[in-house]
Amino acid sequence: MAYYAGVDLGATNVRAAVADGDGNVVSAYDRDTPQGPTGIAVTEAVLECLRGACSEAGIDPAEIRSAGIGSIGPLDLAEGAVENPANLPDTIDRIPLTGPVGNLIHSDRVHLHNDTNAGAIGQRFYSDRNPDDMVYITISSGIGAGVTVDGNVLTGWDGNAGEVGHMVVDPQGRRTCGCGHDGHWEAYCSGNNIPEFARMLAEEDGGVETALPLDDPDFSAKDVFENAGLDAFADHVIEQVAHWNTVGVTNVVQAYAPIVVYLGGAVALNNEELVLKPIRERIDGGLLNNVPDVQLTTLGDEIVLKGAVASALTEGTGDKTRAPN
Repeated sequence: MAYYAGVDLGATNVRAAVADGDGNVVSAYDRDTPQGPTGIAVTEAVLECLRGACSEAGIDPAEIRSAGIGSIGPLDLAEGAVENPANLPDTIDRIPLTGPVGNLIHSDRVHLHNDTNAGAIGQRFYSDRNPDDMVYITISSGIGAGVTVDGNVLTGWDGNAGEVGHMVVDPQGRRTCGCGHDGHWEAYCSGNNIPEFARMLAEEDGGVETALPLDDPDFSAKDVFENAGLDAFADHVIEQVAHWNTVGVTNVVQAYAPIVVYLGGAVALNNEELVLKPIRERIDGGLLNNVPDVQLTTLGDEIVLKGAVASALTEGTGDKTRAPN
């Protein structure tokens, strides 16, 4: 039997899986992402997870034909590494990936993608329709997208295409994004930024009566969504988030004309009625293009890992016709 491997490298966890030629996961292994002292520690964690998944499957790593990696960024595709990852400590400046993984499995067939592109590849491969024109958008701690146009996954020259969370949606630039620029979609609607957006709205209103713990340092997006229908100010925040999400998704659809848009990430997956439903109801009001089918990812929080597996199976494309027979 032929075996293939996928790796999901996140800022919090590393996961690896071994799959058969049909994309069925036969084993998996995970651990916390090291927070230092250097990027080599993260590389070693990736290799540990791959060895663990292979051990669970009862195979030697050298039996893996190819591997896919979905990773946090930014990426240096030419070197097969993560370069100065934004969500890990500053001491981690470089994380080598494709070379060490290739050495472990004795193969140069290692495909590296940012996590959202891996998500698009996974969604394309595991979907019934296998659409050639689709977008996967994650709304989680940040916002990003994986885009497939005419069957081609858009990577960009450096592997960092799809940073749609850094599109300007608010020309007034009232919120500064974590990247340092103003008015970005992510600054209003990501899980990390919804609390700050709520505080800004409260200040603009000149003080509000609300059950939301605005002054609590642990105030989170979860608090906002849990108070939906119970607190007028929480409903106002959710309405504003819905507005900017619709603007963001509309811009993406207008740019790439997908047939289907899949939403994932913790904010979307945990709040379907409050996040996805408003986009569906409003998006046609701003489009010149045809209105796409907007739905939740069918792969849940496994989308990046399964996308990495699908990449290994399809030479980095998600195209089922390129999978082994």
